[in-house]
Amino acid sequence: MSGYAFHPEAVADLDEIWEYIAENNIDAADRVLADIFSTLDILAQSPQIGHRRPDLTSRPLRFHVARDEYLIAYAPEETPL
Repeated sequence: MSGYAFHPEAVADLDEIWEYIAENNIDAADRVLADIFSTLDILAQSPQIGHRRPDLTSRPLRFHVARDEYLIAYAPEETPL
């Protein structure tokens, strides 16, 4: 079991990312999602490595970028992440 859980909108975002890339290259779509999940594994182990973005939200969220283009928002104090 992973150390993170998804908000329903995040699941929809991941599906959209995969479908968009898979239109041209299924293997690339799989690699992108694998990289995102790898980043999530790292965040689950070290949740404080992300950055706070008070310009985006007043909630106690942190943000981290995967693959230089996908912004991950997460609550570092929640279990699972």
